[in-house]
Amino acid sequence: MLQLPSHFVLQDLCAISGRACELKVSPLQREAGALATKWFDSIGVYDEIKFTKFTKFGKFDLFAALSFPEADLRHLETCLMFFFWAFSTDDLSDEGALQNRPDEVQAGHDVSNAVIDHPEAPRPAYPYAAMLYDLLERFRETGTEGAYARFIRAFEDWSESQVQQSQNRSEDRMPSIHEFILMRRATIGGAMVEAMIEYSLDIDLPDFIFEHPTIIAMSEATNDIMTWPNDLCSFNKEQADGDYQNLVFIIMEERGVGLQEGIDILTDMLSQRVDDYLALKASLPSFGPKVDYELARYLKALEHFTQGTVLWYYLSPRYFRTVDVSNRHNLVVPLFPQSFH
Repeated sequence: MLQLPSHFVLQDLCAISGRACELKVSPLQREAGALATKWFDSIGVYDEIKFTKFTKFGKFDLFAALSFPEADLRHLETCLMFFFWAFSTDDLSDEGALQNRPDEVQAGHDVSNAVIDHPEAPRPAYPYAAMLYDLLERFRETGTEGAYARFIRAFEDWSESQVQQSQNRSEDRMPSIHEFILMRRATIGGAMVEAMIEYSLDIDLPDFIFEHPTIIAMSEATNDIMTWPNDLCSFNKEQADGDYQNLVFIIMEERGVGLQEGIDILTDMLSQRVDDYLALKASLPSFGPKVDYELARYLKALEHFTQGTVLWYYLSPRYFRTVDVSNRHNLVVPLFPQSFH
């Protein structure tokens, strides 16, 4: 069992990401939450006790309201359905029955891939694939062909990363910092999120925008800005579970440092990525009035999502449980007892 100190100190990550990203909250949280929760209940993923814990404990309705604050009710409901599907699927390989079973994770994703390959086929019985079926059906209602294609490619990459992460856990393999950062951009589902952002506001951007090197670099930066706080905030939960697939652990291992120094190194890396994003945004060329307008809407929505995500990490009991996060400045976080054997 890894020996760790009794606590660590966490800087205000929202203040760091907030230098580039604005916070906004949707007024439609309650309505969208009721509709999407009813749908998720109908899927039958969990029994009543686990369903209640998952939906109440996760605060996914708040997450959607923080992340897609300008979406209308129909689109916000779909975005919350996306969270229910993504988090319940992710939990299978993160902490569920398939955590260390890459072959079974792959088998589940193969069923879901059939939904993509054969959209005209009947809705599958497998609940995780059924959720994806419903989600894609809604996406096609108003989403552009480009956004839909980007979602599909992102899902395929995410599926592969889920299998790889499960493989790493089964082998107790610690990848390098660079390798882990690249993998985390996929496991967080950032590219799927970007496609959902397009869908949420019916943004219509030409494909070449997403192939522009500056846009690609900005996408990588915002992925890191929303992903690295997840590793910082979820570290406590994951160390208690004996799950070392976390960037803090990777930094500690590769650089031979203790917990607090690992936390501080990653926090400094996060601050640098915010600087990178701001510099990239300032260097964006003009693509013409129409494209510039749509791109500005997209980037603002991407920033809303990023900041909403970082704040949600603090507000969700998934990560901080009973820790008082009302004052995030130099937050002292007591380590949870390690519950694995």
